[in-house]
Amino acid sequence: MQHLVRDCFRGQGYRFASGAFDIARTCGWDRVARLGSNESPYPPSPLAIARATEALASANRYPDEHMGSLVDALRRAFGDHAFVTGAGMDGVIETVIRATVDAGDRVAISTPTFSFYGIAARAQGGIPHPIPRDRDFAVDAGRVIEESRGATITFLCTPNNPTGNATPPEVIGEICDGIEGMLFLDNAYVEFAALDYLPLLHRFDNLIIGRTFSKAYALAGLRVGFACVPSWFEPVFRRAQTPFALNAVSAAAAMGALADPEHVRRIVAHVTAWRRRFAAEIPFPVLPSDANFVLVDVAPLTGDEAVEALARRGVVVRSAAGFPGLGDHYIRVSIGDDWENERLLEELQVL
Repeated sequence: MQHLVRDCFRGQGYRFASGAFDIARTCGWDRVARLGSNESPYPPSPLAIARATEALASANRYPDEHMGSLVDALRRAFGDHAFVTGAGMDGVIETVIRATVDAGDRVAISTPTFSFYGIAARAQGGIPHPIPRDRDFAVDAGRVIEESRGATITFLCTPNNPTGNATPPEVIGEICDGIEGMLFLDNAYVEFAALDYLPLLHRFDNLIIGRTFSKAYALAGLRVGFACVPSWFEPVFRRAQTPFALNAVSAAAAMGALADPEHVRRIVAHVTAWRRRFAAEIPFPVLPSDANFVLVDVAPLTGDEAVEALARRGVVVRSAAGFPGLGDHYIRVSIGDDWENERLLEELQVL
């Protein structure tokens, strides 16, 4: 029956950091520094936990298919935009592609970046087209516009995963103005950057801004994603979306998280302070970052070699070898709890 599997799912899928975690456990580490998945090192807001716990009592019922209460909370927090929701940013991306991409359509992707854009595009029959960034991983608007010609949708992540750098809003505006199709702007890490892309929504009707509760809002395990979309696209998204894609408990937790902005500010302040320390104290070149992680050049080691060596010492980081368009000598290091970060700095000294 294996001949029935589509070609796009016969090779490598999304790469997780779980392999390094298994190595650490095998080596006898009960307390592992988990710095491989860009998670929050702190639990969710107490308000988020309370709202989720309360929502469990009515989990026998389907949730509101349009997530009206969560959308209202998003409008209060971020402005009067059209919002859609999904099971994590990945769920939003899949639905956007489902709604826009036919088999054979070109999907432009600014690389190196999050590999799931390409996976989701191929799953829909689209043809991913990588658009390499500059040598310092900055985005050349002219090149993106030129190479997005004929593309139904273009994906650009800012701050970018895994490089960490952000693209200025004026560059994004130039791209929106110049391309023929849609631009999906992945803002998963935007809370850690001093940048606001939302005003662009008032100028462009081909811009979608994806956001998540997995990072600064500390809800990675509940998978809550959302996007600000053009008003014309909102009903299209809803028609393409999997029914009841977001569960009621996760939605309730997200509303609780939005009601506690001070919790987010504490997490962002922690990340910002440690980002400075990582840049100053990691004994390898560290790329500038606007996210909750840094990209580290571990040459002459490969990223895979560095990941395995650190895992044997009880520290889990992510090799960047699986990111298309990036060399094999980088690791991506999330900013964790104080003890995790101190362990990383200590073990990197002897790597």
